[in-house]
Amino acid sequence: MLAIYRTSIYLTVELSTIDTSKLHSIKILLDSRAIESFIDYSFICSKGLNTQTILYSIPVFNINNSPNKASKISKVVDILLQYDIYSERMLLVISDLGKQDLILEYN
Repeated sequence: MLAIYRTSIYLTVELSTIDTSKLHSIKILLDSRAIESFIDYSFICSKGLNTQTILYSIPVFNINNSPNKASKISKVVDILLQYDIYSERMLLVISDLGKQDLILEYN
């Protein structure tokens, strides 16, 4: 499913984990202003996805420069994102995204 709202593009895609191959449907926000691709911490917990700890924590700020609830990024998840015939392996940064499950950076 593809939906366009103002300047945001929302897609429903399939996400599978590299380690267990479990398949999950997820609604994503494509955002050309994002500097990284993020997945929500609550989504990770609710689906029981395995994560990897990164070597150094990275401070996180919202678009208005206020500190994010997550405070620091310390984990990532290795996934395969699939939409129609397109698929891409990605390492997603885990953070608190509020209402979004996944924000995908695109140029």
